Amino acid sequence: MSRKIWVFDTTLRDGEQVPGAKLNLYEKLEVAHQLKKLQVDIIEAGFPASSAGDFNAVKEIAMKVGDTDNIMITALARAVKADIDAVYNSVKYAEKPLIHMVLGTSDIHVEKKFGKSKNQILDIGVEAVKYAKTLLPEVQYSTEDASRSEFEYLWSTIEAVVKAGATMINVPDTVGYAVPEEFGELIFKLNDRLKNLNEKVLLSVHCHNDLGMATANTLAAIKNGADKVECTINGIGERAGNAALEEVVMALNTRSPFYNANTNINTKEIMNTSKLVSSLMGLDVQVNKAITGDNAFAHSSGIHQDGLLKSRDAYEIISPTEVGLDDMELVLTARSGRHAVKNALEKLAFNKLTDDQFEEIFADFLVLADAKKEVYNHDLYIIVEKYFARHDMNEEIHHHSENFYELLDLQVISNTIFPSASVKIKKGDQIFKSSTTVASGPIDALYSSIKEIIDIDIKLLEYKISSVSRGKEALGKVKLQVEYKGEKYIAKATDTDVIKASALAYINAVNSIIVDNLMPEISKEPIAQSL
Repeated sequence: MSRKIWVFDTTLRDGEQVPGAKLNLYEKLEVAHQLKKLQVDIIEAGFPASSAGDFNAVKEIAMKVGDTDNIMITALARAVKADIDAVYNSVKYAEKPLIHMVLGTSDIHVEKKFGKSKNQILDIGVEAVKYAKTLLPEVQYSTEDASRSEFEYLWSTIEAVVKAGATMINVPDTVGYAVPEEFGELIFKLNDRLKNLNEKVLLSVHCHNDLGMATANTLAAIKNGADKVECTINGIGERAGNAALEEVVMALNTRSPFYNANTNINTKEIMNTSKLVSSLMGLDVQVNKAITGDNAFAHSSGIHQDGLLKSRDAYEIISPTEVGLDDMELVLTARSGRHAVKNALEKLAFNKLTDDQFEEIFADFLVLADAKKEVYNHDLYIIVEKYFARHDMNEEIHHHSENFYELLDLQVISNTIFPSASVKIKKGDQIFKSSTTVASGPIDALYSSIKEIIDIDIKLLEYKISSVSRGKEALGKVKLQVEYKGEKYIAKATDTDVIKASALAYINAVNSIIVDNLMPEISKEPIAQSL
């Protein structure tokens, strides 16, 4: 029978320790509500003894998010009375509160950090647990730097605090020192002794990613008996971060027969949670990050695209829809093969092209792809229409390109008082101009000017700039997400001028919306039969 693994999310405590990632009260509440939707078992909401602000944030989360017995709310304390009181007084408003305390067990921590003997540290831990138990029934004890601790002393500490009343034991790889085989063996030995001591006590792990093995160590621990895992969204946290919640959960889902374990996580909320945390904390997710990276489910290689179109399982072990994304993304680039381009054309109803016609269109596609990096559906329309124009076959095709917008010129002035923008945009044979002088910033002015011309009710959901090269001629990449009639569209553009890239990305999104709204009309057109 598959074991239930508890998921303890520490994004709001360990994750927030990343420099520059500090959240205010309202942002913490928003993340906590999303973690509740994600269905984590425990939220570690902060370190209340550190400041009045953190204390109030933990208290608000306990009251407003922990108002159900479906989720447990905790916060971190050192093994001292003042810290424990701070945790208790902030989490006690939750339906299921938990006190979490931490104290080192490695020689480095005992001797160099605390300057005490092992027996003294053990006694401090026991007394702290006994005191916490007078306040709440649920107490977790973390043996900091456990992976570098002498085993028998580590076990003596665990045995003593369990007898003192600890209901959860957490074994951290605090500095990411462990390797999976070694850490798995440690957990196996501790689990064997712990379950003989008190089978009701949960054994937990908290792994850091300093050597890039946090997820692997966490999974090795699960395989060897761990009942609970401590993770963060996107793997954020001190130094190189923590085990990424989404990686651990999807590994258990994908390799369920191997691990024989499951979680309560609502995987369809993974991407929403990832984007919220990234946005509020200002921490971009690396594009090739497993599960939540931009490229995690995007395929641009011609060989991969061909294999996917023939059989999804050729290059896909997780469906993007499982984590809350749309279906797989085949990105049309200069590396895309004929199969992917032909598939895209067929979806646009260009499904009767002869081999010779397709080869010439494909050659035009490669030229555009080299220049534009990524090719969109509206670009394919224009390529096909230009092909027919060259061959005097205009009567056989409806000129959809007349519906698309093209940026001709722009001017943006940025200042703190009156940021403004002017644009010149072409649609078919028509040229439009627009200017905006009242805006909150240069990009707002730019997009307001474009919206005045296109007259489509679009809501901008996400806007992100990143650099894709170095030096004076560095390319800036703009990625944005917009919403139109409940549908979300993602578009990108790259240019040495990030303002121009911003305009191009927005117009790419607009043209994608136009393509989708042309589809009912396209499906009825004779072009699908006449080519």
